[in-house]
Amino acid sequence: MLSTVTSCGRQGIEGYPMRVEVDVRDGLPMVDVVGLPDAAVRESRERVRTALRNSGFPFPVAQITINLAPADIKKEGPWYDLPIALGILAASGRIPQERLRGALALGTLSLDGSLAPVTGALPMLLAARRAGIERALLPAQNARECACLSGIALYPVESLRQAAAFLCGEAEIAPLTPVRYADLAEDVRPEVDLASVRGQYAARRALEIAASGGHNLLLIGTAGSGKTMLARCLPGILPRMTEQEALETTVIHSVSGEVSGGLMTRRPFSAPHHTTSAVALIGGGRAAAPGEISKAHNGVLFLDELPEFPRAVLEALRQPMEDGVVTISRVNARCVYPARFQLVCAMNPCPCGNYGSRTRTCRCTPHEVQRYLSRISGPLLDRIDMVVEMDAVEPDEVFGPAAAPAEDSETVRRRVERVRAAQNARYAGEDFFCNARLPANRLEEICNPTKDARDALALCMRRLQLSMRGYARVLRIARTIADMAGEARVQAEHVAEAASYRGTNEKYWK
Repeated sequence: MLSTVTSCGRQGIEGYPMRVEVDVRDGLPMVDVVGLPDAAVRESRERVRTALRNSGFPFPVAQITINLAPADIKKEGPWYDLPIALGILAASGRIPQERLRGALALGTLSLDGSLAPVTGALPMLLAARRAGIERALLPAQNARECACLSGIALYPVESLRQAAAFLCGEAEIAPLTPVRYADLAEDVRPEVDLASVRGQYAARRALEIAASGGHNLLLIGTAGSGKTMLARCLPGILPRMTEQEALETTVIHSVSGEVSGGLMTRRPFSAPHHTTSAVALIGGGRAAAPGEISKAHNGVLFLDELPEFPRAVLEALRQPMEDGVVTISRVNARCVYPARFQLVCAMNPCPCGNYGSRTRTCRCTPHEVQRYLSRISGPLLDRIDMVVEMDAVEPDEVFGPAAAPAEDSETVRRRVERVRAAQNARYAGEDFFCNARLPANRLEEICNPTKDARDALALCMRRLQLSMRGYARVLRIARTIADMAGEARVQAEHVAEAASYRGTNEKYWK
């Protein structure tokens, strides 16, 4: 007897509907799985056999053929256990065939028949919804992750026995109630509040500009000056994620197996160690898995101790920083992952960390300083919009009259959201959404600099020896500063402040 169960497969972060066809007939007892299964899928034969017996169902003593269609796509992962088990029960006459029509099954079986969670459940169920599937059975542990989906009835299942009883009409399972994103995003508190940062007013100003325009930022200064703490404050002052951004971010983390709760409402903050390999940072491996830059999509990628990263790892960032996506190609897979992140880097100016400090003496020779700084290539520096110098905080900024309470993240975030709202209105209908993504052919039209601003730009190009990429980045930063000031046109003072964040390069790398 033949039965068909609808399930889902996944390539990268894209799911696709598929069929699990099970044929049970008289013959030499055997179980054969076809349709380009990998080792995890082939091992499902023994998991399903044992789970059926431990759930009280006899395993058919017959010739069983299982086809995973479409047959020209390699099947990976253990989440076909439940549809295979249900297909065997239906082909054996223990589940009515009509109850399987229009339903999708997904889940990994333990040997006792209980269901274990699967990675990437969210993108697979999104694909099922697009295919018009009306209801789906999934492990209860994946329920919170997928509760944001509407338009498809989701039934959380604890075990194979419960799923079989539900399909036979012997038990009821309440479908998940869709959770509104607005309810989830109501109370998102920053992990590190900007109010805890003492002093560093220039760096705080630069951080707000970076958040308002989506610009990349490099913090360079003495050890202990607060670079890392300031960088960790950035997600808290960025605008709250929209529902679409939250869905995109959760899909990537679902594929990576890192979603423990529901839809992600806090912008991701990825901070890989400087021993991270290029594959771990960019993505890849045997299964072409997403890397840290994709996990930081719609959020912040923080690289602390920047010169300590291997040069090949840093150079691999150049293309994703420009394109906002990364394509991972392997022999058996080709995946395109989004990588629209905001890069924040921190570094000491020299091996001892005191070069350029007003209060500490540097012990390094000029050759050691230049050798340390040269670990960062010019092309990578050219892609970083803003470079901010930081020094140790003065005691008066902590204990003196100037030690007034600093603005908290919520206050700054409201200002940032107003600036981003103006940009969203300006770029409505475009394929870019913030000033940092302004295409070069639209710069003059959108920035509309005054004559004095044009003169200031020409002077900056000569004095700072800016490349055309550097010129474009100065103009984008100036556009953000003008938006913060409520100006329709870029003025000369906006260009001067924007150029100061590029001029820091002259002190260290020229």
